[in-house]
Amino acid sequence: MENETQAQSAIATMANPVSNAPVKKAPLKYVLISPARNEEDFIELTIKSVIKQTVLPLRWVIVSDGSTDRTDEIAAKYAKEYDWIDFTRMPERTERDFAGKVGCFNAGFARVKDLDYDIVGSLDADISFDEEYFEFLLGKFAEDPKLGLAGTPFREDGATYDFRFSSTEHVSGACQLFRRECFKAIGGYVPVKGGGIDVIAVLSARMRGWRTQTFIQKSSLHHRPMGSANNKGKVAAAFKLGRTQYCLGFHPLWQSFRSVYQMTKRPYVTGGIALFAGYFWAMFRRVKRPIGNDLVEFQRTDQMKRLRAFFRMRVLRRSA
Repeated sequence: MENETQAQSAIATMANPVSNAPVKKAPLKYVLISPARNEEDFIELTIKSVIKQTVLPLRWVIVSDGSTDRTDEIAAKYAKEYDWIDFTRMPERTERDFAGKVGCFNAGFARVKDLDYDIVGSLDADISFDEEYFEFLLGKFAEDPKLGLAGTPFREDGATYDFRFSSTEHVSGACQLFRRECFKAIGGYVPVKGGGIDVIAVLSARMRGWRTQTFIQKSSLHHRPMGSANNKGKVAAAFKLGRTQYCLGFHPLWQSFRSVYQMTKRPYVTGGIALFAGYFWAMFRRVKRPIGNDLVEFQRTDQMKRLRAFFRMRVLRRSA
């Protein structure tokens, strides 16, 4: 009888030789949505980066925002070659703004609504990254059930984003990955023409108890310089950014220090002055904010806490 029991055990082990080994969880499934407007110079770099991923998306929807260059041609070619790439086009429009980008994202989001996935990502069509980029981020979601929104820094003009006047709790809009439940909880992206849709998404997620995180162990390469899409120059882009930051509830003291810091970056002095002018011009004009007072208060409280921590650290370093 004992021999028979041992034989049965041996057969069971042969049938399942790793029965005693720890069971690996299936990787999280993700979908990507990429609004793209006149990105013929860069979109192929983004497509090749996604194709080379060690973990491919369940579906990737590229939405042309009425492009008038070769963007549609390039995206359609790859959609024919890879069945998990879906290409669609929105009607042509004259203005380039962030509300249009949200409209494109929502059109792509509607095309994946019936799929079974865990993570949804907004991916710009002008960045590139290494082949383990999404596997790395999916791993972070798997490790932390409270992680609702994640991404990485981006490199531009040879430099990585400086977090001294930001926080790793902010996730750049170049690539934002949301846990599906988190994206549903915040109600998706808010269609704000002047920009800041990524900031609003981060603040909304944090206010609802989700953790948001930029993981600095990896980065993407941003090929189109920020503010260059409308070809208005860096000074004009800085003025516009200052106006946007007022609309997003930035604290005046925070903005003042940020403007001084920006004077040390190109374009030297003028960029910081333009950032300062854009913010306080909007304040004196009482430009209407697209967000509620609760988000403004949350934003300002967080900025003052970080500003105090910044100066406290400098005092400690001087003391040491």
